[in-house]
Amino acid sequence: MLSLSQTIAFALISLAMVLTPGPNMIYLISRSICQGKTAGFISLAGVALGFVFYMLCASLGITALIVAVPYAYDTIRIAGALYLFWLAWKALKPNAAPIFDIKDLSIDSPVKLFVMGFVTNLLNPKIAIMYLSLLPQFIHPHQGSILFQSIQLGMIQIFVSVTVNALIVFSAGTIALFLQRKPLWAQLQRWLMGTVLASLAVRILLEQRR
Repeated sequence: MLSLSQTIAFALISLAMVLTPGPNMIYLISRSICQGKTAGFISLAGVALGFVFYMLCASLGITALIVAVPYAYDTIRIAGALYLFWLAWKALKPNAAPIFDIKDLSIDSPVKLFVMGFVTNLLNPKIAIMYLSLLPQFIHPHQGSILFQSIQLGMIQIFVSVTVNALIVFSAGTIALFLQRKPLWAQLQRWLMGTVLASLAVRILLEQRR
């Protein structure tokens, strides 16, 4: 069973990750602007299914890996920290790409919207690496089943991500227009996310080996 501090810490990290622009965010905003909020929410349902798929695969894989392979935790921990440094650099580097690179999308059927949301999430490297590198940081074998802890953490990530993305779909046009008119806010968001991600990477690297 996860402690309250573990739950809060992982929820905050999940929030920072979902607020970092990536394929899911860009697709959902573009779809919502091009085809309306209903299309955005149908696409989000597909994205949510992708989260569930990753959660189950990662939970089963992490359980087997940590139990069977010595130093597997350290390998995953270092890889995760390096990935966070890379995300931080992408946010902070000069001439970084716009946060919301809106794409002009065609009108699609509900089934295709759902499938495209699912596929977009499956092909999102940020989600895959997050589950494989960040999830293990919050798993403590002495607290019980590794599999159960992994699923609990995965459910927290899914809840936070779906909630935030639902708000983004609902207000996609307003957010995009605001950031286009207020580039300073876009720059501040980039610096805030970059600083948070870099700090998290340092914390992970300094953590004691279990």
